[in-house]
Amino acid sequence: MINVKKLLEGKEANLIFSLAPDQMVIEALELMAEKNTGAILLMEGELLVGIFSERDYARKGIMQGRKAKSTPLREVMTHEVYTVTPEMDIEDCMQLFRDKRIRHLPVMSGGKVIGILSIGDIVNAIIEEQKIHISFLEQYISGQNASES
Repeated sequence: MINVKKLLEGKEANLIFSLAPDQMVIEALELMAEKNTGAILLMEGELLVGIFSERDYARKGIMQGRKAKSTPLREVMTHEVYTVTPEMDIEDCMQLFRDKRIRHLPVMSGGKVIGILSIGDIVNAIIEEQKIHISFLEQYISGQNASES
């Protein structure tokens, strides 16, 4: 099974996009659109204090009549952030995604954010792992058939 560390190493661009919680929602939306990401981390220095996602904007912003240009992220962010460590495996991540109904997991090491994984990253890793297993099994089966002839 693939662990979080290996998955982070395999990501093409493991960039962390963050803003301060006192910045406005519009700034987060602009950053998310520019970077084509569904969530950003909210940091005070190196301290992770929250996460802001498209879901947060829809449910806590638009639905409550808040304006993106005048609403600080602190008012609409998710304060309880679930995280993973590099040693955890992708099954642990899937469990968190399912149980907590979330789509993004910051990766923490030594009290610092070292990356972020999305549910898409995990699904892609599982698909790639399955492709490798299928290829191995196909080679094994074809090797067995060749020796029987």
